[in-house]
Amino acid sequence: MNLKTAPFAWVLMVCLPLLSGGSQRNLRPAQVSATPYKPGAMYRQGETVGWDIHVTPDMTPGGAEVFDYTVKSNGQDLISSGRLEVSDGKAKVEVKPTKPMMVFLQVTSSLHKAIKYDFGAVVDAQKLHPVVKRPKDFDAFWREKIKGLLAVPENAEITPKDSGMPDVEYGTIKMDHVGGHHIYGQFAKPKGDGKYPAMVIFQWASPPYPLDRSWVTWRAKQGWLVVNIEPHEVLSDAPPAYYQALPQALKNYNTIGMEDRETSYFLQMYLADYRAVDYVTHRPDWNGKVLLVTGTSMGGQQSLCVAGLHPRITHLVVNEPAGCDQTDPVFGRSIGYPFLPMTNPKVAEAARYFDAVNFASHIRATSLVGMGFVDTVAQPAGIWTAFNEIRGKKEAAPMFDSPHNNTATGQQQKPITSRTEEWFSALVKGEPIPASHS
Repeated sequence: MNLKTAPFAWVLMVCLPLLSGGSQRNLRPAQVSATPYKPGAMYRQGETVGWDIHVTPDMTPGGAEVFDYTVKSNGQDLISSGRLEVSDGKAKVEVKPTKPMMVFLQVTSSLHKAIKYDFGAVVDAQKLHPVVKRPKDFDAFWREKIKGLLAVPENAEITPKDSGMPDVEYGTIKMDHVGGHHIYGQFAKPKGDGKYPAMVIFQWASPPYPLDRSWVTWRAKQGWLVVNIEPHEVLSDAPPAYYQALPQALKNYNTIGMEDRETSYFLQMYLADYRAVDYVTHRPDWNGKVLLVTGTSMGGQQSLCVAGLHPRITHLVVNEPAGCDQTDPVFGRSIGYPFLPMTNPKVAEAARYFDAVNFASHIRATSLVGMGFVDTVAQPAGIWTAFNEIRGKKEAAPMFDSPHNNTATGQQQKPITSRTEEWFSALVKGEPIPASHS
């Protein structure tokens, strides 16, 4: 396991009023930053978890600007709170956790209460483990479902389309699925004969949307055979009106059938993922050596789950995967996507069969996993838990100041994006994955 521990500082911007004579004349930016005591914000039990807080410049006459803070374990249970004692623009926040956890610090301004400043840390990351055991019949359940899937012929149909690149072959793909349903997606590969490493891309959560052609063509230009499927039974390249007209129930798909493992929406989703991977293994232009699954958020969730199901997957690269340790809120961890009502016993029981944590211990693929320490969508405690369960060779890419990817900056996401490209560049060339520089 390779943990990134480079020093860092968080910087967030807020507008503070410049006051004169008791009235606001204009707004000027101020900076609030925090630097953890330990590089990487990674601690062990018994150590003081702390941040040096910097508030600059101090432009509020008479101390009008004050800051309050809260510190929570795993984003849920309050550990400490109070008012920052700012002197010369500096303050400290310290806690001393007694068990493995994510530590979530939030600072608010008295003048801008709607704006939150979030900083993270982790205590004994390697000791975060599932809070609920995997169901005893988990493996039997999935063996039965995969058997039923394989009884349905793929009947893969590729419709060739313009790739926009002279050296890339592109098309949309349709395959048969269980229950008379279908799987839709897109496909690309280098033009001409040859055998190539394969990449299967899974999508993030959202009401159904089209797949962008460039998501597969630029990887194919690099030398990959690429399959990218919809997580829903919808066309992959229809006009906007098509997606807008889809039933409202489908746009809230994460709760469909959530009280029963047989009806959960994620059942057909994971089986579709399995079919996409299996399809690649049947292609004569796959090199038979590298079969990588990848995705962000719900795409990462799908990647973890299918990597625990399909034995021919060789590599896994995921960024802030969702769906990890879904029973978190019942056991002192903040809830994340798919945000199911886990106080409902039926929902909680069914969710165990689709929780990425319960697939992770079956993963033998070489894996790269990114987690954002202040991510409130894909909770980092759950991601660390899944990471710790993986049995294959693995590397973590902690992002100490990153929220979920769709609200993060490029710099915040750099630990995973830079390593992803290093991994992909090596794998497509058939070279060993380079060692991390951190």
